[in-house]
Amino acid sequence: MKTCCCHASSTSNLSFRCKKLDSEIYGFRKQTFITARHSPISRSQRRPIQIHCAVRFRPCIDIHKGKVKQIVGSTLSDLKVGESALLTNFESDKSAAEFANMYKEDGLLGGHVIMLGADPLSVSAAFEALHAYPGGLQVGGGINSHNALNYIEEGASHVIVTSYVFNNGQMDLERLKDLVRVVGKQRLVLDLSCRKKDGKYAIVTDRWQKFTDVFLDEAILHFLASYADEFLVHGVDVEGKKLGIDEELVALLGRHSPILVTYAGGVTAIADLERIKLAGTGRVDATVGSALDIFGGNLMYKDVVAWHASQQEEVLMV
Repeated sequence: MKTCCCHASSTSNLSFRCKKLDSEIYGFRKQTFITARHSPISRSQRRPIQIHCAVRFRPCIDIHKGKVKQIVGSTLSDLKVGESALLTNFESDKSAAEFANMYKEDGLLGGHVIMLGADPLSVSAAFEALHAYPGGLQVGGGINSHNALNYIEEGASHVIVTSYVFNNGQMDLERLKDLVRVVGKQRLVLDLSCRKKDGKYAIVTDRWQKFTDVFLDEAILHFLASYADEFLVHGVDVEGKKLGIDEELVALLGRHSPILVTYAGGVTAIADLERIKLAGTGRVDATVGSALDIFGGNLMYKDVVAWHASQQEEVLMV
C-alpha cells in the first residue's frame, strides 16, 4: 500500500495524510478513491473525505456485428427494419483483440468493450479482446444475471449493465441485487448514460432510445453506489458528434458521485480532457472515441496516452 501527502486548501492551512488504496485484479492494479482525514482533529470529530488520485483516459472498443466501429449512439435502434438510419463514423480493419493488445502495451486499465448488439459475431470479438488483455477491460452490451459471470471468467474485470437493471423505463432493484449476488459489487459497473429531459438528466436504455423515470442527482448516485464499483456515463446528446463535452453533466458527476465514474461524449481535443478535469474537479475519468486518429478522427491517440501519463505523474509529485 502506497502513501502520499496531500494538503488542504490555503484557506484552511490544514495538512493531512492519505493512503492510496490499490486493489489487484488478475495481477493488474486498479486505482480507486483514497480516504483522507485532517490529522489535527480527534477521532470522534473526523469526517472522511474522498479524493480521486488522478484523471485517467479510459480507452474503448465498440463492436457492431463483430467489427470495431464508431457509431453515433443515438442512431442505434432495436427496430428490425434495416440500418439505413444508422450513422457510422468509422469502421476499423483491426480486430477487437488488436486494440486490446495496444491498450495493454500502453498500460491503459479499465477500458470498455461495448457490444452494440450482442450478436454471436460481436460476442466472439469481445471474448477475443478479453483474452488478449485479461483483467484490463470491462465489457457491456446484453449483460444480465445469467451471462455476467461468463464474461468475468473470460477475463473481464467488470461487467457493464444498463437495460437489464433499468427495465421498461424503471429501475428493477431485484435484478440489480441479482447481479450483485452473481458477480459481486466489486465487479459491477452501472451505465447511467443519459439525455436531457425537462431540464434534468434522465437515464436512457435500449441503445439510448428509451427514457427511464430515473434522473441523475446526488440521491440516486449515492443509492446506486452501494451496488456498484463504478459508473459509466455517456452524454448521449453529444456522444459521437464531436461537438464538445457536456460540462454541466461532468460537473454533476464530479460533485455527487461517491465512486469512480467515467464520462464519455464529445471529446475532440486535449483541451476537452482538461475541461473534464476542471469541471469534474479531478474526480471524473474520460473516454475518447470517434475523435481519435485510430478511429478515423484528428486527435492523436499517442497524445492522449501522453496526457494520461502526465496526470499520473502529477499525482506522484504531490
